[in-house]
Amino acid sequence: MPVLLFLIDTSASMNQRTHLGTTYLDIAKGAVETFMKLRGRDPASRGDRYMLVNFEDVPLGIKAGWKESHATFMTELRNLQATGLTTIGQSLRTAFDLLNLNRLVTGIDNYGQGRNPFFLEPSIIIAITDGNKLTSGSGVQDELHLPLTTPLPGSELTKEPFRWDQRLFSLVLRIPGHASVEPEPLGGVPPDDSAITPMCEVTGGRSYSVFSQRMLNQCLESLVQKIQSGVVINFEKSGPDPPPIEDAPPEVKSGPQPWHCCHKLIYVRPNPKTGVPIGHWPIPEAFWPDQNSPTLPPRSAHPHVHFSCLDAEPMVIDKVPFDKYELEPSPLTQYILERKSPHTCWQVFVCNSAKYSDLGQPFGYLKASTALNCVNLFVMPYNYPVLLPLLDDLIKVHKFKPTIKWRQSFENYLKSMPPYYIGSKIEYDRLIASIGKKPPPEPGIKVRWRGGGAISLAQRRDFNQLLQSITGESASLPQELSSKEFQGFHLALLNKTLKPQSLRNPYDIPRSQLLDQLSRMRRNLLHAGVCSLRGQDPDQLHSVPIAQMGNYQDFLKAAPQPLRDPDPEQPKRLHTFGNPFKLDKKGMMIDEADEFVTGPQNKGKRPQGESSPMQGGGPKRRRCMSPLLRLGRAYTPPVTPPASPRPTGGHWETPVPHPRKQAQFQVSMAPPLAFTLPNVDFSNTLWFNKSLHQ
Repeated sequence: MPVLLFLIDTSASMNQRTHLGTTYLDIAKGAVETFMKLRGRDPASRGDRYMLVNFEDVPLGIKAGWKESHATFMTELRNLQATGLTTIGQSLRTAFDLLNLNRLVTGIDNYGQGRNPFFLEPSIIIAITDGNKLTSGSGVQDELHLPLTTPLPGSELTKEPFRWDQRLFSLVLRIPGHASVEPEPLGGVPPDDSAITPMCEVTGGRSYSVFSQRMLNQCLESLVQKIQSGVVINFEKSGPDPPPIEDAPPEVKSGPQPWHCCHKLIYVRPNPKTGVPIGHWPIPEAFWPDQNSPTLPPRSAHPHVHFSCLDAEPMVIDKVPFDKYELEPSPLTQYILERKSPHTCWQVFVCNSAKYSDLGQPFGYLKASTALNCVNLFVMPYNYPVLLPLLDDLIKVHKFKPTIKWRQSFENYLKSMPPYYIGSKIEYDRLIASIGKKPPPEPGIKVRWRGGGAISLAQRRDFNQLLQSITGESASLPQELSSKEFQGFHLALLNKTLKPQSLRNPYDIPRSQLLDQLSRMRRNLLHAGVCSLRGQDPDQLHSVPIAQMGNYQDFLKAAPQPLRDPDPEQPKRLHTFGNPFKLDKKGMMIDEADEFVTGPQNKGKRPQGESSPMQGGGPKRRRCMSPLLRLGRAYTPPVTPPASPRPTGGHWETPVPHPRKQAQFQVSMAPPLAFTLPNVDFSNTLWFNKSLHQ
C-alpha cells in the first residue's frame, strides 16, 4: 500500500501570479489533482493512501493523516490558503514523523534483527514550493535544517529522520509572471538549485525546476512512474577494480568513478498471488549484537553495502531459498552489464557485521541477468560460501544423517553467524501477523447450538399448515434437521457494513427501528418458501448518504481484487471516462456533413480506372446514397404542365416561372429524395425515374 504525502508550500509568496493568470498555490492544487488522475489509471492505485501537510505548525499543519478519508483530503486541499512563512524544515520533520508514527508498533523496522527488504511501507513525499528564501520566526535561513528533537518514541534508533523506503521529490515552481519569448528547452527537466534539493538527493529522490505548464505535466508523469515498491541502498566498492575485459578499449580514467559509489533503489516485487512481498533472509546489521548491552546502537537509514570486484561463482542449492531483487538503473548496473559476464558475480558485504572481521562475511552477490538487461542482488544466508557446501554434503553425501565431523563444522559456522539469523523465520511470521497482512476472518452470523431438545414433528406440521394458509406455500425444510451438523458455521452477509441483528427480545429493538424491523420480519415470514431467509433488506444495500456518494476511493479499496491478466504481454486498455470502446479520433476525417469516415478510405476496393472521374486528382467526394444524385447524372426536376395562355395586349403569352422560385423549388426537392431513398428498392429505379417525369 503506497503512501503518497503531499507537502504544499502555504507561505505568502505562493500568492504571486504567473503569466497564466493563476497563483502558485492554484497551480499546486491543480498539480495534485492531475497527479491523482494520472495515478488512477494504474490498477495498483487501489491501495494508495493520500496525506496532506502544509507549512503551518503542528498539529494544524496535518490536514489529512492516517485516519482521514479521501473526501477529507480533497476538501482540505481546496481550502488551503497561502498566509504563512516558508518553514520547510519543520514541515518536512512533521511529514517524516507522520509517516513513522506506527512503524515502532508494527515492528516494520526490525531493529537489532537485521534489515528485511520485504518489510516495507513504500512512501513518497511530493513537496510543491516556489523555492524562495527559507523564513521562520527567527529570521531568514540560507540552508535547510530539520529539528533533531521529536516526541516520537523509537526515533533515536535511526540517525536520520527518514527511513530507507521513504523518498522525497520536490516540484519547484519557476513559472514567470510574463510570458517568455524564448522557446522552451527540449529534453528532461533540470534539477533545481534551491535548499530542498540536497535533502531530495539524500533520500533517493530528486527535485524538478518547473518553468511552464508543459514541464509541470511532464514532471507529474515522471513522478507517477517513480511509485515503485523498493528500498534505497548505498553500494560502495571495496578493494581493487576488476581487470579489464577482453576486446575492450583501455580505460584512461583514474581515480574514483561514478560506479564506485551509487545511492539507488532495489525493487521489492510483491507476490502475484498474495500481493505482499515475501522474503527469507535479511541484510545484516552493521554491528555484532551484544546480549548484555542495555540499548541498541543507532543505525543509518540506508544500509552501506560493499561489493568486491573479484569474480566469484554464483552458488544456489535447491533446498535453500534465496531472495532476488532488481537494481534500479545506475552507473553501477551499466558498468556490470557492459562487462557481459552473466555467469560470474560480485560478493557483497556489510562492514562490522561479523564478530572477528571488519569487512564481514558475504551475505549475497551482484549478478547480471542471463539476458543482460538488468542487474540483480541475490540475498543468501550469512556466509553462504561456508553454509551451502555443508548443506549440500548433508543432502547428497550423508543422506540427512550427519557425522560428528559435519556437526563440528556446522557448530563452528553457527558461532560465526549473527544470532538473529536463527529466528528470522519465526520473527517473519510474528511480524506478518502483527502488521495485519493476513486477511481477517469474514464477519458473519455464527451458528450456535442451543440444545434443549429438538422441535417435534407435530409442532412443525402445525407451522407448515399455518404458513400454507397465509401464503399458499409450504416451507421446504427437512423433517429431521441436526443443528450440530452446522456448529461453528458463519452465515455470510451481503453488506459487510451492516451489523447482524440477533434480537431475541422485542424490547431490545430501538424505537426508531420498529417499523423497519417489523417490515423485515413480515417479509421474511411471508417469503420463507424455497428461498432462504434474508436478514437484510435489499434496499439497504444501495442506501448511501449523499455525502458519501462521491467517495470512490473507499469503494475501490473495499472492492475485491481483480483477476490477474491471462496474457500480460497484451497492451492494457486504459480506463476512459464514459464509453471504454470509443474509437480514437486521430485517424478519422470529417466531411461537410460532420460525419466520421474512418481511414484508410480505399481499403478493399478496386483501383480506379482511366474512366474514373477522380482521375483529375481532385478531392474525393462521399458516395451519395440517392441514385438520382450520383456522379455524372444531373437531377431533373418534375416538369409541370404548361399553363393556359392568356391574352396580353392583343396577343397570347405563356407564363414563364421566375428563375429564383425555380431554384428554390430544386433545392427544396432534393433533400427529401436523398433522405427517403435508402429504403427504396433500387431494382425499380427505372420505373421511379419515369414516374417522376409523368
